[in-house]
Amino acid sequence: MSDPTEPPEGNWWDQPVNRRETIWLGIAGAWSLAIFGWMSGFTRFGEQNPIGETYEVEPQEYLEKVQAYKERAEQTEEGYLIPPDDQVYIGGIRFNWDGLPAVLEAGTEYEFHLGSYDVQHGFSVRPEGNLSKQINLQIFPDTEWIVPMTFDEPGTYHVICNEFCGNGHNGMHGKFFVE
Repeated sequence: MSDPTEPPEGNWWDQPVNRRETIWLGIAGAWSLAIFGWMSGFTRFGEQNPIGETYEVEPQEYLEKVQAYKERAEQTEEGYLIPPDDQVYIGGIRFNWDGLPAVLEAGTEYEFHLGSYDVQHGFSVRPEGNLSKQINLQIFPDTEWIVPMTFDEPGTYHVICNEFCGNGHNGMHGKFFVE
């Protein structure tokens, strides 16, 4: 038996490929193309990608939009915001969610306006006690992303930052309540 660390003798690179190896290479190539086509179709027609519009906006301008929203919103005794309409403005800033906590109505479609005042943040929403149902979005400075969301199930929904944004990242939590 020859040593596998030694190169083979002769011009091994110029030898014809074994028929079995050609068949397996063909199967692997066809499978790769099928998976690529499936992934492309799934992202186009699978309706799992977040939708919405994005706009360029300066962080200071977005901060002013969130402040105007908070002034228009009704506030509960606990300090929770009740949106004045179907628009919810949330701004990410190290290490807080501006515009939360909020109280929403079950079955109502809201347009969430998401933006960051400083760095990239991850906007992860999940119902309390259920890790398998969640949505994860990325929000960026200089961008306002409007994402339509409807919550059919009443309860508490937690919002965390899932993109490392600095030393206080682990304490960046918010929540809203769906009634």
